[in-house]
Amino acid sequence: MTTEQTTRQHTNEQREIRISKLDQIRALGYEPFGNRFEWDHTSGQIIENADALEQSEEHVRLTGRIMIVRDHGKTAFLTIRDSVGDIQLYIRQDTVSEKEWQLFHLLDRGDILGVEGVVFRTHSGEVTVRVETYTILTKALRPLPDKWHGLTDKEQRYRMRYVDLIMNPEVRKAFVTRTKMLAAIRQYYTERGFLEVETPVLQPLYGGANARPFISHLNALDMTMYLRIAPELYLKRLLVGGVDRNFEITRNFRNEGMDAKHNPEFTAMESYQAYGDIEDAIKQTEDVVALCAQIAHGSTRFMYEGIELDVTPPWPRMTMAGAVLKYTGEDFGDLSDITRAREIADRLNVEYGEFDGAGKILANVFDEYVEDKLVQPCHITMHPIEVSPLSKLNGENPRLTDRFESYMFTRELANGFSELNDPLDQRKRFELQQAERDHGDDEAHPVDEDFMKALEYGMPPTAGLGIGLDRLFMFMTGAHSIRDIILFPMMRPAPEGEDD
Repeated sequence: MTTEQTTRQHTNEQREIRISKLDQIRALGYEPFGNRFEWDHTSGQIIENADALEQSEEHVRLTGRIMIVRDHGKTAFLTIRDSVGDIQLYIRQDTVSEKEWQLFHLLDRGDILGVEGVVFRTHSGEVTVRVETYTILTKALRPLPDKWHGLTDKEQRYRMRYVDLIMNPEVRKAFVTRTKMLAAIRQYYTERGFLEVETPVLQPLYGGANARPFISHLNALDMTMYLRIAPELYLKRLLVGGVDRNFEITRNFRNEGMDAKHNPEFTAMESYQAYGDIEDAIKQTEDVVALCAQIAHGSTRFMYEGIELDVTPPWPRMTMAGAVLKYTGEDFGDLSDITRAREIADRLNVEYGEFDGAGKILANVFDEYVEDKLVQPCHITMHPIEVSPLSKLNGENPRLTDRFESYMFTRELANGFSELNDPLDQRKRFELQQAERDHGDDEAHPVDEDFMKALEYGMPPTAGLGIGLDRLFMFMTGAHSIRDIILFPMMRPAPEGEDD
């Protein structure tokens, strides 16, 4: 029998034993799946105020899940865990009722209790609650793993996140920090006059990024629908309507690969500031990242995977062509020479398509040779028009746009630009994208006629920004995989019986 089979057999045996205790618990007059319990202290509040509570002998009421039981015959120590942390309980046979003492011998690790008692310190100085009365609130029918940290199969931790959260306080702490950062980002924008909005997740036409969508069908209207890949085009419609500053923290969906940096469903923030430009978007990026660093680390300098990162504004900048020149020695010039671009790609063994322009080839070379060099935070500016269908043209070189991408620890973190608000130019860009689709690029941007109509009513010059929040939160919590910072990441189905 394999170790996994032995573990499943043990779990099933324990489950049957625990189920057999339900009738015994009910016979004592307790409901093993109880009701409301009025608590007034968390474990953290008790520990923080232990001296005052001990001196006053004030009764405290708390709840928690049993993590450790140490039975000494007529006395017992238990450690329970609530949403804040752990605290020790002390139970004596002669201080609780006979029924409560009988109930104690029917308890198991994982059960949830409601407790009332007084606070004291043991001889070793540990803050403890002397139980005067208690009740069972939930009987756990499955045993907790003995050494959850020792599991080598991290996928099981992701699938059974509920157990991971019970057993590993650091996991819970990471998600608490995530929530605090989300709240701070919202506050940052609302204090600056941005209106938080909600736009459709189900869309009749996807857009706002170059990506493959998830496809669905709306039976009521017999329509093909798409899960959004980005909210951009709807947020720009709001700009046309006069919502001059708006932002959305949203779930996006892209039917693409999965790895340590990608999940098909992910959280992003997009903001739009009318009458602004790329400089406003860059400032927002630096402000938001620095704000999150302060919340997570108390500083704009912090360690990530053994390297100190410094997100103190302002960040360095390089043009895309300048970064390629720095790290490859190859000069693409002003992108007017397609032959020169192809020769560079050939020398560097970078693939390109028959219809790819010099700008697209430059972007391909950047992806292959530069991204993995960008460790400290920086902005890459002046992106080619071929890969920037929604960005305003650069005033000095019409083959480039006023677009930037922000990088940290070799990963793209943010994307922003001065938004294209010329409807005639936008149509040309969409047509260029459509040609790329016709040539086999299934990630190219489709033509959105309703958005084109909206642009013709007039959209003000605008600064637009998108930040991948999951990646940002990875840096701030020390997560090594994007799945560590998503509560329920996308997973392959478990092999049959694995999670039994």
